[in-house]
Amino acid sequence: MAKNATKKTKKQQSGGTPATVALTAAGIPFTVHTYDHDPSSPSYGEEAAEALGVSPDRVFKTLVADVDGALTVAVVPVAGRLDLKALASAVGGKRATMADPAAAERTTGYVRGGISPLGQRKRLPTVLDASASAHGTICVSAGRRGLEVELSPTDLASLTSATLAPIARA
Repeated sequence: MAKNATKKTKKQQSGGTPATVALTAAGIPFTVHTYDHDPSSPSYGEEAAEALGVSPDRVFKTLVADVDGALTVAVVPVAGRLDLKALASAVGGKRATMADPAAAERTTGYVRGGISPLGQRKRLPTVLDASASAHGTICVSAGRRGLEVELSPTDLASLTSATLAPIARA
């Protein structure tokens, strides 16, 4: 782990975010990683991977898309890009576009760059890229910039009722 990052187990946390509260309430094991967020960083996810010293294949970004008029969450590796056509297909839709950032923030309760797939204000359909299952644990936003949560992809999929599908491309 990089020198500007710290690691806490769930028992060491105080307060928390809606994401960590949801994980604790569900009894799911997780580890929180914090790092100093640089507001000038061009990519929140790549910044997290570098700061934590974790492969970008194991750090997943949470994106909100509009699929046929319904907001949908896509969780993909920061090393890749979201395939909007594949996302639409995964949820039985025809067309997907990236959601308006203000709508994504309002609906999830999180700010851009800190949107977590967990503990959202309104639970949205979620699709986790199938590549997550190749890892014992993955990292996703814990609900704010500079805060990541590490957990098993199986637990993430279970808690979010996510569909696993190949929705990322290089």
